[in-house]
Amino acid sequence: MEQLSFGGMPQRLYACTPTRLSSWLDCPRRYRMTYLDRPAPPKGPPWAHNSLGASVHNALAGWWRLPPAGRTVRAAGELLERGWLTEGFAGQEQSARQRVRAREMVESYVAGLDPADEPIGVERTVATRTDRIAVSGRIDRLDERPSEATGTELVVVDYKTGRHLLTTDDARSSLALALYAVAAARSLRRDCHRVELHHLPTGAVLAWEHTDATLDRHIGRAERIAAECAEADERFRAGLAPERIDEVFPPRPGPGCGWCDYLRHCPEGLAAARPRRPWDGIADDDAS
Repeated sequence: MEQLSFGGMPQRLYACTPTRLSSWLDCPRRYRMTYLDRPAPPKGPPWAHNSLGASVHNALAGWWRLPPAGRTVRAAGELLERGWLTEGFAGQEQSARQRVRAREMVESYVAGLDPADEPIGVERTVATRTDRIAVSGRIDRLDERPSEATGTELVVVDYKTGRHLLTTDDARSSLALALYAVAAARSLRRDCHRVELHHLPTGAVLAWEHTDATLDRHIGRAERIAAECAEADERFRAGLAPERIDEVFPPRPGPGCGWCDYLRHCPEGLAAARPRRPWDGIADDDAS
């Protein structure tokens, strides 16, 4: 993927997703293991909170794909039941308890939606380019809302199912949401400045109204991160002596290392945090 620079020389765009950029920021070593090492190191076991989150996301996406007359509260619960993922739970009993909880979450959420209020997109992939990057990602839901300035405007909606309590600052600072807004606006040639986190466990909606300037700052941030990634990628592919790998892809150990898929391959991470059990990320007081 190339375009011409002002000097007439081809300039390669760095293809990325928000997840890839965030992975580099979190831990360059984990980034290397995820995106560059081939074969990639074996991951740890699947996480129960990922199974729960994917089950909820799939049910909500399936609900919007039903005919409007079929978008009932009960239909949402049935979609959750049929698509329930069981990986990562402590056992069948815990999985069953969490399935009940997830069904209640989904049904409570769709009870507040208008089935006739058709989204512009569900699980929609959007992409855009700048002079330096080609970024793409998938939006949980893209709404169309009234706007005093332009009549209607696009709104990026991201579902959250974790037990972590969110704040408006999470929406404001999210690089992924900002990039989705820019990509949606450019792809559909419509205004898109509002981003929302919908926290299903609490029913909270955390929203932020970006300006063109704040979106530009996020784009600039993404380009700077991508430049670091591109340089590291090139050095890796050119061949790095084993003793130099950690210079380019250093670990960033901390309390969050317990959740890393590659913890078993990282001595610094093992020293920084205790390994988490696959079901530790879900709210379940009865877990063993």
